[in-house]
Amino acid sequence: MRKEFSQAVEKLAQQDDSIVFITGDLGYNALENLQQKLGKRFINAGVAEQNMVGVAAGFAHKGYQVICYSIAPFVVYRCLEQFRNDVGFHKLPVYLVGNGGGYGYGIMGSTHHALEDLACLSSLQNVKAWVPSFADEVAPFLAEITERKGPAYLRLGAGKQTPDGARRAGDFNILLQPGNATLTVFALGPIANNVLEALKKVDVPVNLVTAVTFPFRLNADIRALVSQTPDVLVAEEHVSTGGLAQQLSVQLLENGLTPGRFRSLRAEGYPNGLYGSQAYHQRLSGLDADHIAGQIMSFVSQNA
Repeated sequence: MRKEFSQAVEKLAQQDDSIVFITGDLGYNALENLQQKLGKRFINAGVAEQNMVGVAAGFAHKGYQVICYSIAPFVVYRCLEQFRNDVGFHKLPVYLVGNGGGYGYGIMGSTHHALEDLACLSSLQNVKAWVPSFADEVAPFLAEITERKGPAYLRLGAGKQTPDGARRAGDFNILLQPGNATLTVFALGPIANNVLEALKKVDVPVNLVTAVTFPFRLNADIRALVSQTPDVLVAEEHVSTGGLAQQLSVQLLENGLTPGRFRSLRAEGYPNGLYGSQAYHQRLSGLDADHIAGQIMSFVSQNA
């Protein structure tokens, strides 16, 4: 999604002189177009993420919209206090952009993984996060962020293209909605691609919904979808605490919706103490297409 992101920023910056882009010394072979087009509005803050966000807050206070870019764990965890105090409390238009959400940086290990980022940021006052599942969602989500002009986080990964027929439903996208589904699957970010692959392996009609923003609210479309199916499965490359499953379960209960079964597939950390590729960690957490397919079939067999 880096290519789509840089193209979207370039277009926005050419239309709006208030856009400033700051990178924490990342973006080689990906952001050169922005450096060329933005000129003085492109700033390399170096390996100093806390200072980067402080500088961004200063620019934002003077009327600029500032995009702060790094890999997800660096732009979230290293400067959480600065983002909370300097940006969030003052409702400033500073937008954190984290590349490689979840296990995206694979073999580089836990220091380069972002498994708790949404829990951290969606709990802060005035902050809203966007999580694209597919590459073609990056540009419209960035447009929503700049239109809102408030503290924001954009979590990038590696996704394909949105399947035909998808439609927006408030804070969610409904990708599949067959008439005879008995299971609703909620997916977070590019894990939706794994769910789509899983559905190719099993001939089972399910509703498939992706979470777009954090925190979120269940609108009438999503409430109706869940009420029509007895079971819910959640798949996310994020820890369960503060993630999609936990926030969704609270929303369901508050809306009087009680699924017959509620199952959560989530990032399990490092159960064997080893590091590997993103696909390796997804397999260990049961987030690969084969395991997801097995989970879907287990719901079906129990309903038979």
